Amino acid sequence: MQQLFRVVAEKDLQNDKKLRDYIYTERDEEHKLDGKGKVKSTESETFEIVEIYGKQVQRRIAKNDQPLSAKDAAKEEEKIQKMIEKRKNESEGDRKKREKQEAKEQEEGRQWVREVADAFNFRLVGSEQIEGRDNWVIQGEPRPGFQSHLKYANHLSDFHGRVWIDKEDLQFVKMDVECIKTASWGLFVARIHKGSRFIVEQTRVNDEVWLPKHVAVKVDVRVALLKNFNVNEDVTYRDYKKFRTSAKIVGVQEVK
Repeated sequence: MQQLFRVVAEKDLQNDKKLRDYIYTERDEEHKLDGKGKVKSTESETFEIVEIYGKQVQRRIAKNDQPLSAKDAAKEEEKIQKMIEKRKNESEGDRKKREKQEAKEQEEGRQWVREVADAFNFRLVGSEQIEGRDNWVIQGEPRPGFQSHLKYANHLSDFHGRVWIDKEDLQFVKMDVECIKTASWGLFVARIHKGSRFIVEQTRVNDEVWLPKHVAVKVDVRVALLKNFNVNEDVTYRDYKKFRTSAKIVGVQEVK
């Protein structure tokens, strides 16, 4: 089970690299809850995600499912244009420094995968079809005596969960993770309370890559002496379109 998890997680890192070949739409919906767990307010924002000189950028296109005002839309275009100009004029030294940092972050991702594989005992609990494809269902429980080697990895033992793995592609299809005891960390002592939950779903795109489809977060968090923040987040991803890697966005202007 540990080795299977490592293989699948490495594939997921490769998916993250391939994601940069796509433009897509992301919609973030936030539900703020009262002390009884009832929704007291809901807000949403919709973004177009584009790649600019090797960096993914969010371009906000709607708020609460309504198009932006002309003023706000102009601000978004100005923000994008500034990023384009910055990357277009990037020196060779800055480019190499950026690429070195990206390589470092990728290696840190691999190290984190190894920690996750070692932090849990995995067992096969069944099979299930999702979107017509067969999946293994695997339960993960904290491994007694686990000693972490990375910053914050010791908090892995505060969670347990279940993963769905596509039998043919060996890809993550779904993860459902729950906080089983209050997790505290950071300079200002942030606490994620027991019962907080994270669900991630992916979908097969163009028969070549698995990309995010839906993320649901139900979290009860307290920061230092501040009041609790009880929030539900719901993020959906859609309209994936392959963006030719040889192309570059070099400017933003209105097309009549």
